Amino acid sequence: MKFKTFVFMAILFVLLYWIIDEMRRKNVPMPTEVNPIVAEKRDQLIQRAAQKGINIVITDDFRSAEEQDKLYARGRTDKGTIVTHVEGGESYHNYGLAIDFALLLKDGTVVWDLKRDDNKNGKSDWMEVVTIGKELGFEWGGDWYGFKDYPHLEMDFGLSIRELQYGERPPVNE
Repeated sequence: MKFKTFVFMAILFVLLYWIIDEMRRKNVPMPTEVNPIVAEKRDQLIQRAAQKGINIVITDDFRSAEEQDKLYARGRTDKGTIVTHVEGGESYHNYGLAIDFALLLKDGTVVWDLKRDDNKNGKSDWMEVVTIGKELGFEWGGDWYGFKDYPHLEMDFGLSIRELQYGERPPVNE
Protein backbone atom coordinates (compact mmCIF):
# COMPACT_ATOMS: atom_id res chain seq x y z
CA MET A 1 0.00 0.00 0.00
CA LYS A 2 2.79 2.44 0.82
CA PHE A 3 4.43 1.90 -2.56
CA LYS A 4 1.18 2.64 -4.43
CA THR A 5 0.71 5.79 -2.36
CA PHE A 6 4.26 6.86 -3.12
CA VAL A 7 3.80 6.29 -6.87
CA PHE A 8 0.48 8.16 -6.82
CA MET A 9 2.06 11.09 -4.95
CA ALA A 10 5.02 11.15 -7.32
CA ILE A 11 2.75 11.21 -10.37
CA LEU A 12 0.61 13.91 -8.76
CA PHE A 13 3.71 15.99 -7.98
CA VAL A 14 4.98 15.68 -11.57
CA LEU A 15 1.59 16.70 -12.96
CA LEU A 16 1.32 19.69 -10.64
CA TYR A 17 4.87 20.75 -11.48
CA TRP A 18 4.09 20.51 -15.19
CA ILE A 19 0.87 22.52 -14.82
CA ILE A 20 2.55 25.24 -12.76
CA ASP A 21 5.49 25.30 -15.16
CA GLU A 22 3.16 25.77 -18.13
CA MET A 23 1.25 28.52 -16.32
CA ARG A 24 4.52 30.43 -15.83
CA ARG A 25 5.02 30.67 -19.57
CA LYS A 26 4.18 34.08 -20.95
CA ASN A 27 2.65 34.46 -24.36
CA VAL A 28 5.43 36.70 -25.61
CA PRO A 29 6.53 36.58 -29.25
CA MET A 30 10.10 35.67 -30.09
CA PRO A 31 12.33 38.59 -31.03
CA THR A 32 12.91 39.17 -34.73
CA GLU A 33 16.08 41.24 -34.55
CA VAL A 34 19.10 41.95 -32.42
CA ASN A 35 18.39 43.70 -29.11
CA PRO A 36 19.05 47.48 -29.50
CA ILE A 37 21.51 47.52 -26.59
CA VAL A 38 23.42 44.58 -28.08
CA ALA A 39 23.36 46.31 -31.49
CA GLU A 40 24.80 49.49 -29.96
CA LYS A 41 27.55 47.54 -28.17
CA ARG A 42 28.26 45.56 -31.37
CA ASP A 43 28.80 48.81 -33.25
CA GLN A 44 31.04 50.12 -30.46
CA LEU A 45 33.05 46.89 -30.62
CA ILE A 46 33.65 47.34 -34.35
CA GLN A 47 34.63 50.99 -33.84
CA ARG A 48 36.94 50.41 -30.87
CA ALA A 49 38.66 47.48 -32.60
CA ALA A 50 39.22 49.65 -35.69
CA GLN A 51 40.80 52.33 -33.47
CA LYS A 52 43.38 49.68 -32.49
CA GLY A 53 44.00 48.83 -36.15
CA ILE A 54 41.88 45.67 -36.05
CA ASN A 55 39.10 45.24 -38.57
CA ILE A 56 36.39 42.77 -37.68
CA VAL A 57 33.26 41.53 -39.34
CA ILE A 58 30.15 40.37 -37.54
CA THR A 59 29.47 36.96 -39.04
CA ASP A 60 26.19 36.44 -37.18
CA ASP A 61 23.92 38.21 -34.74
CA PHE A 62 20.16 37.57 -34.55
CA ARG A 63 19.27 34.09 -35.75
CA SER A 64 15.74 32.69 -35.92
CA ALA A 65 14.89 29.37 -34.27
CA GLU A 66 14.46 27.90 -37.76
CA GLU A 67 17.95 29.05 -38.77
CA GLN A 68 19.28 27.61 -35.50
CA ASP A 69 17.67 24.25 -36.28
CA LYS A 70 19.35 24.24 -39.72
CA LEU A 71 22.72 24.92 -38.10
CA TYR A 72 22.06 22.20 -35.53
CA ALA A 73 21.39 19.70 -38.33
CA ARG A 74 24.90 20.26 -39.77
CA GLY A 75 27.08 17.31 -38.94
CA ARG A 76 24.08 15.38 -37.72
CA THR A 77 21.33 14.85 -40.31
CA ASP A 78 22.99 17.14 -42.89
CA LYS A 79 26.51 16.99 -44.29
CA GLY A 80 29.22 19.09 -42.71
CA THR A 81 30.80 19.54 -39.33
CA ILE A 82 28.95 20.27 -36.12
CA VAL A 83 28.87 24.02 -35.53
CA THR A 84 26.45 24.30 -32.63
CA HIS A 85 25.28 22.19 -29.73
CA VAL A 86 21.88 23.83 -29.27
CA GLU A 87 18.62 23.68 -31.19
CA GLY A 88 16.22 26.50 -32.03
CA GLY A 89 15.13 28.52 -29.00
CA GLU A 90 18.17 27.41 -26.99
CA SER A 91 20.69 29.99 -28.23
CA TYR A 92 21.10 33.60 -27.15
CA HIS A 93 21.29 34.36 -30.89
CA ASN A 94 17.59 33.40 -31.09
CA TYR A 95 16.77 36.22 -28.67
CA GLY A 96 18.98 38.83 -30.35
CA LEU A 97 21.47 38.76 -27.48
CA ALA A 98 24.56 37.30 -29.17
CA ILE A 99 26.99 38.09 -31.96
CA ASP A 100 29.79 36.17 -33.65
CA PHE A 101 32.81 37.92 -35.09
CA ALA A 102 35.88 37.22 -37.20
CA LEU A 103 38.93 39.19 -38.25
CA LEU A 104 38.70 41.00 -41.58
CA LEU A 105 42.00 41.26 -43.45
CA LYS A 106 42.95 44.13 -45.76
CA ASP A 107 42.37 41.93 -48.83
CA GLY A 108 38.81 41.18 -47.67
CA THR A 109 39.59 37.70 -46.38
CA VAL A 110 37.73 36.69 -43.22
CA VAL A 111 39.76 34.63 -40.72
CA TRP A 112 39.21 33.01 -37.34
CA ASP A 113 42.85 33.17 -36.20
CA LEU A 114 43.30 33.54 -32.45
CA LYS A 115 47.05 34.24 -32.72
CA ARG A 116 47.22 36.77 -35.55
CA ASP A 117 48.81 40.15 -34.72
CA ASP A 118 48.31 42.35 -37.77
CA ASN A 119 48.50 45.60 -35.79
CA LYS A 120 51.98 44.49 -34.63
CA ASN A 121 51.61 45.42 -30.96
CA GLY A 122 52.69 42.04 -29.62
CA LYS A 123 49.13 41.05 -28.67
CA SER A 124 46.71 38.70 -30.38
CA ASP A 125 44.23 40.80 -32.39
CA TRP A 126 41.53 38.26 -31.51
CA MET A 127 42.13 38.60 -27.80
CA GLU A 128 42.22 42.39 -28.08
CA VAL A 129 38.71 42.22 -29.59
CA VAL A 130 37.61 39.86 -26.81
CA THR A 131 38.96 42.29 -24.20
CA ILE A 132 37.02 45.16 -25.80
CA GLY A 133 33.91 42.99 -25.90
CA LYS A 134 34.19 42.20 -22.21
CA GLU A 135 34.71 45.89 -21.40
CA LEU A 136 31.46 46.58 -23.27
CA GLY A 137 29.61 43.99 -21.17
CA PHE A 138 29.75 40.94 -23.41
CA GLU A 139 30.48 37.45 -22.13
CA TRP A 140 32.87 35.45 -24.32
CA GLY A 141 32.21 31.89 -25.49
CA GLY A 142 35.92 31.16 -25.17
CA ASP A 143 35.53 31.34 -21.38
CA TRP A 144 32.96 28.54 -21.32
CA TYR A 145 33.71 25.21 -19.71
CA GLY A 146 33.55 22.30 -22.14
CA PHE A 147 32.60 23.54 -25.61
CA LYS A 148 34.54 26.69 -26.48
CA ASP A 149 32.86 29.08 -28.93
CA TYR A 150 35.69 31.53 -29.70
CA PRO A 151 33.82 33.84 -32.13
CA HIS A 152 30.83 34.16 -29.76
CA LEU A 153 29.98 37.19 -27.60
CA GLU A 154 26.69 37.48 -25.72
CA MET A 155 24.79 39.67 -23.29
CA ASP A 156 22.33 37.67 -21.23
CA PHE A 157 21.14 40.54 -18.98
CA GLY A 158 20.98 38.03 -16.15
CA LEU A 159 18.42 35.89 -17.99
CA SER A 160 18.85 32.18 -18.56
CA ILE A 161 17.74 30.48 -21.75
CA ARG A 162 14.88 28.91 -19.78
CA GLU A 163 13.69 32.35 -18.62
CA LEU A 164 13.84 33.61 -22.20
CA GLN A 165 11.88 30.56 -23.37
CA TYR A 166 9.25 31.43 -20.75
CA GLY A 167 8.83 34.90 -22.18
CA GLU A 168 11.15 37.01 -20.03
CA ARG A 169 12.85 39.71 -22.09
CA PRO A 170 15.78 42.03 -21.38
CA PRO A 171 15.55 45.80 -21.56
CA VAL A 172 15.71 47.45 -24.97
CA ASN A 173 17.43 50.61 -23.72
CA GLU A 174 19.81 51.44 -20.90
